[in-house]
Amino acid sequence: MTNDAKQDQPRRTDGAPGKFEPGGELGPIEDRNEYEQRLNDLPPDQKELAQESARLADLCQYFSQQKMDVPPQILVQVGRLPGLGIADRIRALKDVNRALMEYLNDVGQDPGIRQ
Repeated sequence: MTNDAKQDQPRRTDGAPGKFEPGGELGPIEDRNEYEQRLNDLPPDQKELAQESARLADLCQYFSQQKMDVPPQILVQVGRLPGLGIADRIRALKDVNRALMEYLNDVGQDPGIRQ
């Protein structure tokens, strides 16, 4: 095979990326019982972080399904999450999740006719 042909072929990587695939160590979990078991196996701070992250993912999925934009100020907060320690990230995620729920509540209220 020529060098050009080798460069055109997709590269196969073994190891770390595979663990994020279905069935991999860190891949998606379809079984609710397995999810709960893995969650319970985590240290308390990581468990809380995983729960808050899952709540954020659920909210983002809802926003996407409803074709709604996440408010820009919340996007800024989410963008800062990777630079935070676990305890600060948990607090920030709780604030973001609460703000998204309040936003949904405010948007969902029907102003109707005020008397």
